[in-house]
Amino acid sequence: MKTILVPTDFSSTANNAASYAAEMAVTINAKLLLLHIYQAPVLYSEVPLVIDNTDALQNVESNMEKLRRNLQASTQNTIEIETEIRTGVFFNELKAVCDYRKPYTVVMGSQGTSEVERFIFGSHTIYAMKHLMSPLITVPPGIHFSSLKKIGLACDFESVVDTTPVEEIKTIVCDFKAELHLLNTGKAEVFDPGCVYEYGLLRQMLDGLRPHFHYVSCEDIDQGIIDFAEETELDLLVILPKRHGLLDRFIHRSHTTNLVLHSHVPVMALHQEEFSV
Repeated sequence: MKTILVPTDFSSTANNAASYAAEMAVTINAKLLLLHIYQAPVLYSEVPLVIDNTDALQNVESNMEKLRRNLQASTQNTIEIETEIRTGVFFNELKAVCDYRKPYTVVMGSQGTSEVERFIFGSHTIYAMKHLMSPLITVPPGIHFSSLKKIGLACDFESVVDTTPVEEIKTIVCDFKAELHLLNTGKAEVFDPGCVYEYGLLRQMLDGLRPHFHYVSCEDIDQGIIDFAEETELDLLVILPKRHGLLDRFIHRSHTTNLVLHSHVPVMALHQEEFSV
């Protein structure tokens, strides 16, 4: 059975993402795994001090059970919901769970409603979006799951054979019986033989899905993608984060960060390497 993994810190944004994931699980008959990663406080002193975390962990367990019960009630007990609490560094523990559970997708809130939530949980989401090899969906605050009728794929049409996780895209489009919209962006709509060739390859790779092709000419590529997603009423925007070298991280603006923080449409990151559904 497919498993949808939901990391949570029990904030309003995380709870909204959990509700989104629960409704998605109902649609595709998947189980839900709620995960909380507790990072024990460290008290530095000349004399080592033992910190009793019993009360904090009991509070976490109480919040987790409350969330589980609420989701069971909202889905009328139609899905299986598991819970897990781990102690450690957030990304390391999340990756460890993904490595052995092989989730269908991970679902997280894209940003918090408060400054603290935006800084803490939002930063975890952005880092996971860039580095987690499992598929990851970020859900904006206030967005609820109804269906995935239109799925958009933002693609630069460069080296599509090496960078496009074709089977994973086919899986999600077919599972939700959705339309697939391919979006290419640029600063001027000019004839590019290379782009046309790559697009032809991608159409062959996605044979059977009958994707719709769109080209958006804009100076601000991030905003162009966001505007297209909203105007086309996409239910999910798929992006393919590409890893850059250390130098690139300093000289290139992060498109992933801009899309996740400002999009009002859920964003899904798919990585080509080590991806598995």
